[in-house]
Amino acid sequence: MQHNAEAVILDWAGTVVDFGSFAPTQIFVDAFKAAYDFDITLAEARRPMGLGKWQHIEALGRDPEIAARWHSRFGLAMRREDVEHLYQTFIPLQVERVGQHGELIPGALDAVQALRARGLKIGSTTGYPRAVMQRLTEVAAAQGYGPDCTVCADDLRAGARPGPWMALANVLELGLGAVAHCVKVDDTLPGPLEGRNAGMWTVGLALSGSPCGWTLDEYLAASEADRELARRRVAAEFAPARPHYVVDTIAALPAVVEDIGRRLAAGERP
Repeated sequence: MQHNAEAVILDWAGTVVDFGSFAPTQIFVDAFKAAYDFDITLAEARRPMGLGKWQHIEALGRDPEIAARWHSRFGLAMRREDVEHLYQTFIPLQVERVGQHGELIPGALDAVQALRARGLKIGSTTGYPRAVMQRLTEVAAAQGYGPDCTVCADDLRAGARPGPWMALANVLELGLGAVAHCVKVDDTLPGPLEGRNAGMWTVGLALSGSPCGWTLDEYLAASEADRELARRRVAAEFAPARPHYVVDTIAALPAVVEDIGRRLAAGERP
């Protein structure tokens, strides 16, 4: 019986690229403004992060604070056609700007290379639709990163996170032998939920992603006390998914995968 992990399945923004996950969040603010001259804050835009983008907009419409302002402004709740109009406004803005936030997170390339050297395959899932990922894939490839598989939020009829389907599509595409030998890595709550629902080991990233909301410069300048406060705040957000590990950034992933190998050898399963 194999006692090592077979694959890691990585998220994109806030996990491998775009420290702080600013590309999608700012565009939600801009799309609401462009489509309806309606203001939401960056903090509000971040709340449903990790969902597919259509579902993200739908969730924003149900957010109690946003919903109250929307009803006050328009006299009724956000409708499906409003969500669709916002989504169609969002997509071209996102495609246009995703490359501006496509820089690899420090340590990402080294981590992926170390995992490949151990024989692991590299899968990926994303809340981005395929139209956006086509551009982001090009930007990442120019920096030396290309996973073996990418499943987008609009690829599967079943849906996206927090369901298991995108992660399991990686299992099928990569020909993996056991979900218990897969590791799902993400910076937002729906990601570890996705991994849990798929029967995988799960890793939450505390400081590189949307819940923390730091730029790379803010992360580098933060004191250890500030980092510890941020870790605790983000860990509390991850708590409903019960991730098996929470680490600062993807740079710590090879050590986590090594520990998972020891646990598999001891007979543990996620």
